[in-house]
Amino acid sequence: MNEKKINKEEIEINISKLNGWKVIENHHITKDFIFKNFNHAIEFINKIASIAEKENHHPDILLHGYKRVNIKLFTHSFNGLSDKDFKVAEEIDRIK
Repeated sequence: MNEKKINKEEIEINISKLNGWKVIENHHITKDFIFKNFNHAIEFINKIASIAEKENHHPDILLHGYKRVNIKLFTHSFNGLSDKDFKVAEEIDRIK
């Protein structure tokens, strides 16, 4: 599937449908998740890995403070946002 870079208006519409995600630098979306402990954070990351492989769309994932996970989504091929970024964000929210 060829992805196309979406414009600022489309970004605003899509981000308004998500819970807690933020637009940064006008071409990435990000969200922080906090878990009970390290194991729960790692389980979450592994679930994200399954989504990423299924969608062939891989987020940047940062585990920090042993139980905090930051997800950053963007379409690497053009360093911008596409509909797929928002689709993956929705899927990530469903597993939390």
